[in-house]
Amino acid sequence: MNQYLLLTPGPLTTSPTVKDAMQKDWCTWDDDYNKHVVQEIRQKLVKLATKSDDYTSVLMQGSGTSSVESVIGSLIKPKDKLLVIDNGAYGKRIAQIAQYLNIEHTLLTFKETQSPDLLQIQNVLEQDNTITHVAMVHCETTTGILNPVASIAELVKSYNKTFILDAMSSFGGIDMDVNDLGIDILISSANKCIQGVPGFGFIILKKDIIENSKGIARSLSLDLYDQWHTMEQHNGKWRFTSPTHVVRAFYQALLELEQEGGITARQLRYSKNQSLLISGMESLGFNCLISPEYQSPIINCFYSPVHPDYDFSTFYHSLKQQGFVIYPGKVSDADCFRIGNIGEVYPEDISRLIGVISKSCYWLN
Repeated sequence: MNQYLLLTPGPLTTSPTVKDAMQKDWCTWDDDYNKHVVQEIRQKLVKLATKSDDYTSVLMQGSGTSSVESVIGSLIKPKDKLLVIDNGAYGKRIAQIAQYLNIEHTLLTFKETQSPDLLQIQNVLEQDNTITHVAMVHCETTTGILNPVASIAELVKSYNKTFILDAMSSFGGIDMDVNDLGIDILISSANKCIQGVPGFGFIILKKDIIENSKGIARSLSLDLYDQWHTMEQHNGKWRFTSPTHVVRAFYQALLELEQEGGITARQLRYSKNQSLLISGMESLGFNCLISPEYQSPIINCFYSPVHPDYDFSTFYHSLKQQGFVIYPGKVSDADCFRIGNIGEVYPEDISRLIGVISKSCYWLN
C-alpha cells in the first residue's frame, strides 16, 4: 500500500472508509444495489447541483472523457453546430471529440493563462447563428484557472444556445446552482471533488434535453439517452456491466460530503488548503502561473525554479519518498509543475508539505 498523499486533480487521496466500501461484492441485478445505491446517487447528485426539479442525472461507465464524449455524441444533432471555448488541454479535447464524431464545430481559443473574453465570444455568437450549443471547461486543470461560468452562461443563454459545462474538476468543490446559472448540461467524474475513485462519470442535465435525444447517439456504449432511459425504467439498472465497487465507494463519498457540511464546507477546506499552499510556496521563492483573481481552489501551477541544479524528476521523487505526489506541468509555453488541493487533504497536510519542500529545495541552499 502506498503511504503518500496524491496532490493531483484526480485520481486523488480518498478516505479509509471510501476504500473500505469497495471490499464488498455487489450484484448488478439486485435492488440493494440498483434501487438503494444507484438511484440514491442519482437523486443526491441532482440535489447537489440545483434546487430545481427540471434536472435529472445519469451515470456513465469509463473516464471523465467518456462522459464528455457521451454528451457531445448523444445530444448534438447532425445539423447542429458546437462552439467550444478553449483555454487549455481539456477544452481542446472537447473539440477533438467533435472532430472525431464529424460534428460541425468552431474552436475559439484563448491563451492557457487567459480568462475567456466575453466580447470575443459574443462576436462569434453574433456572426454565426448556426451555432446551437456552447461548451466550456469550468476549471482547466492544465493551469488551475477557473473560468467565469456565470457571465459566460448568461451570455450564452441570451443567444438561446444550449450551454454544456465540463465541471470535471470543480463539481462538488465549488458551490453553484446549475439552474440559476443557466447551465443546461453539466459533466463531472467520480474521482474528483466528490472524492470517490475512478471508473465512471456522471451527467446532470435538463429533463427535456435528455427526453428529446433518442436516436441521436453516434455510439452504442456511450448512448446517453439509452443509459438514462434504462436507469429510469429499471430502478437504476445500467445497460451494460456496472463498475459496482466504484459506484458503492462513490455512494460512501457522497455520504462523507454530507457529513462534512456539503459543498460549501468542502470548498472552504479546499480554499484553506490553497491559500496555505500559495503563501508557503511564495515564501520559498516559487511563483504562481495564474493570477489570483483567476485561480481555482482545485489545483495550482507554479513556475519551475530557474536554477541549473533544479530538475523536476529529482524534485518529484524526493517529495514522493517523503509522502507527497505532485503533478508535472502541462502548459505549452511555460516550464512549470502543479500541486492539487483536493481529496482527503487538510491544512495540516499542506503545512507538512511546505516543510518538506523547504528541506528539499537543495538549489536554494
